Amino acid sequence: MKIQGSTVFITGANRGLGLAFAKAVLAAGARKVYAAARDPSTVTLPGVVPVKLDVTNPQDVAAAAKLAADVDIVINNAGITGGTPLLDATDGESNLRRIMETNLYGVYAVSAAFAPVLKKNGGGALVNMLSALSWLSLDSTSAYSVTKAAAWALTNSLRIELRAQGTQVLGIHAGYIDTDMVSHVDAPKTSPADVAARTLEALERGDAEVLADDTAKFVKAGFGATPAAYLGG
Repeated sequence: MKIQGSTVFITGANRGLGLAFAKAVLAAGARKVYAAARDPSTVTLPGVVPVKLDVTNPQDVAAAAKLAADVDIVINNAGITGGTPLLDATDGESNLRRIMETNLYGVYAVSAAFAPVLKKNGGGALVNMLSALSWLSLDSTSAYSVTKAAAWALTNSLRIELRAQGTQVLGIHAGYIDTDMVSHVDAPKTSPADVAARTLEALERGDAEVLADDTAKFVKAGFGATPAAYLGG
């Protein structure tokens, strides 16, 4: 999928990785970039079209797909996290449902709304921001890992269903990225610009998956260990 001359729609594009994606596709020659956020007034990057979008709001999603009917590439970047343990007696279930609404159902809703648009425009590409935590869970990431594992499975299923219409589906896995979401985490982090650059390279190669940093590569390689990484190896 060529970036130059394309029209790109990015969720969660007002800051962090979403902003890095917007800057990267503009630099790569995208013709138009829709930058979606819950509050479009927070989208301040010159050269993009701000769009109001809460991915958990069906009306917002439908309106966005109608507005951006010329899109070739959709980047599902919006995501949230939360540190409440799964079995927390007070908030475990509600926390998991809250994160799932954005990280799984939000990705599904945007993908479903834009799939006919991509088909009409020749196939295009759907890019889903996943995580190395799609493949394992840490003490502090249990609910988030559940949602990202589900989003990984969704991405793989969408790839199969959208193949007939010629839509490339690309899943991105990375460890901690240096954004506000994980500012509290004391661990090695990859720059958003590097993740965006590696994603665009993979997109143009026609890849189905990109391991955007050493953490993602290490975790996936650990599937073959004994015990496997996802079992705590």
